Amino acid sequence: MKVTYSWLKDFIDIKISPRELADKLTIAGLEVVSLEELEKSVSPSGRDFVFEIEITSNRPDWLSILGVAREISAITGSKLKSAKTPKVKFKGLKPIEILVAESTDCPFYSAMIIRGVKVAPSPEWLKKRLEALGCRSVNNIVDITNYVLFESGQPLHAFDLDKLSQQAIYVRRGRPNESITIIDGQQKILDNEILVIADKNRAVAIAGVMGGKNTEVTEATCNILLESAVFNPIVVRRGRQKLGLQSESAYRFERGVDLENAQNATFSALKLISALAFGKPDAYKHLGSIRPIKSVINLEMDYLSRVLGVSLSVLKVKQILSGLGFTVKVRGKNVLTVKIPSFRQDVKTQIDLVEEVARIYGYEKIPLSLPAVKPHKIIPTSREVVSDIKIILQGLGLQEAITYSLVDRLLLAKSGIKKDIPPVEILNPLSKEQEVLRFSLLPSLIRTLAYNLNQQQEYVNIFEVANVFSAKPGSAQHSTMTNESVRPSVQEELSLGIALCGARPFFIKQGLVRDEVTILHLKGILESLLNKLGVKNYDFSPRGGNQASIIIDQQEIGFIVSPSEQILNSFDIKNKQVVLGEINLVKLLSQINLTKKFTAIPKYPAITRDISFVVREDVSIRELLMAIEAKGAPLLFSAKVVDYYQGKQIPSGFRGLTVSCTYRAPERTLTEEEIAPLHNAICALLEERFGIKLR
Repeated sequence: MKVTYSWLKDFIDIKISPRELADKLTIAGLEVVSLEELEKSVSPSGRDFVFEIEITSNRPDWLSILGVAREISAITGSKLKSAKTPKVKFKGLKPIEILVAESTDCPFYSAMIIRGVKVAPSPEWLKKRLEALGCRSVNNIVDITNYVLFESGQPLHAFDLDKLSQQAIYVRRGRPNESITIIDGQQKILDNEILVIADKNRAVAIAGVMGGKNTEVTEATCNILLESAVFNPIVVRRGRQKLGLQSESAYRFERGVDLENAQNATFSALKLISALAFGKPDAYKHLGSIRPIKSVINLEMDYLSRVLGVSLSVLKVKQILSGLGFTVKVRGKNVLTVKIPSFRQDVKTQIDLVEEVARIYGYEKIPLSLPAVKPHKIIPTSREVVSDIKIILQGLGLQEAITYSLVDRLLLAKSGIKKDIPPVEILNPLSKEQEVLRFSLLPSLIRTLAYNLNQQQEYVNIFEVANVFSAKPGSAQHSTMTNESVRPSVQEELSLGIALCGARPFFIKQGLVRDEVTILHLKGILESLLNKLGVKNYDFSPRGGNQASIIIDQQEIGFIVSPSEQILNSFDIKNKQVVLGEINLVKLLSQINLTKKFTAIPKYPAITRDISFVVREDVSIRELLMAIEAKGAPLLFSAKVVDYYQGKQIPSGFRGLTVSCTYRAPERTLTEEEIAPLHNAICALLEERFGIKLR
């Protein structure tokens, strides 16, 4: 949207420089993207400037000289000059035949017949004003409609009356395969989605977008029909997009024009046509109401002060809103009744009025303050924690399984999972498969693995969170239950079971590869889970065979195991590696800490050094990492295993590891002279204490 400094002065006395005005407009929300001084040939009356303003889509009232002047009035406190609309006497004007097919497409339509016009080039002042805004001068009639559009924001269109069939107007949708040749010479095919202005025989304009070639005003025109209307913004936009057109009129209709201004624009244009083209009004008619229902909003001063963080007087707020065109009345001590003008379709609630006050008052005058953050400890329920656990595991690529609580004895025996206390029996089982209550989730998960592998699934990764059952300590070993109720000798505990099997697919630069799962994969999943739950001081302790206990603060909460080939064969799982894990969630819940602490992003870069070595299998990796961290403090930021290998190059009973050490200081960038001796000392410590051999 372009406006000129001199044109704005027709509506308001501006006492500040163009540059200062541009800054004030930008701060208030009308971003001035460029300010250009016009050449004298364009502005013979003296220095003039063109403001190019970026208009937001919710403010169609800014798409006019008057709308921008109204904002300047509120910003500077200068009074807006009243734009006088000429009085037109309707007495004696003939009616015009107008028909609007759907009022939702065209809520208001007016047509005025003006006879005896003399079409000629526009006077110099009119040409210069339009050219300054980038609009080409055509003739005095067309230029007047463009002038009123830029000044008031209301699009107008002038038809050559004598080229209209029977001098009638119909606002309707296009017909299938109907065509129209528009002003620029293009032929467009119409349909029912496009709104048109038509006479008795054909479409003569695309409503709200562009007029037709056959009815344009030329030097031979003597009588015109002047159109001013309000069209449905959605219908205009869809029609314009479908036809691939753009125009100043469509730009405004798509955003919504002011209903009250539609009739006034006709009379403003008539005044200019009478003066410049000597035309006389002969007939006039309009359909639809020109008085829209205006909404009223009660603005509470306490609410405004609370939102802005600053107290403004009732008088100040009234002055700001009145300057923007709102009708304001004081009701009570701290309430303003605000009537919304028709050109402010974007204001619907109290907060919209607060925004208006804030931007005109000045954002720079509102004190800056950080919101008061009062952290409080949130204690999640066990159900919320269980939900978090499921979400974490799903994020790690696992899928949830649901199995039955009642199982058969054979399944428990085949799984190899043993407990000190025999399972709880069912007194009257419905079937052989429901003999006992499960004391572990793993037997059912192994059976689920076998089923999925039998369905040609190459990689199965599942988990289950459910209750397991056991006899209470001190009660009879063979506690029983009926189908209806559980006896008091039976206790339930929430458990997490995980089962992995098959070749895990993943992508590297060379393409898709598959990696057979091992116990280390499950260990990594559990480490990620425990870390996300805020569990500290956990460890994995070998306990003979291909098993390990999960320890937290010297208390065993679960285990991981890789079943033997014999057990897998009993489930018909052939040539596959299976890894299982189970955690007692009752014990785990007491160790969870979901409190989060903010850590700022490091300002200085880190230095990374890797150590590759061979170490005995019986050496605890956790102890090894703890020793590295202790030796590297305080410059060692982290130490973690990034590679693990056992193969031809590694002797039996040993494993190859690569530990990545990250060094960082919070207050400076570290140098090689600081890191090299420390890194060498860590390597020497590993050789001395753990007997490693550097690779």
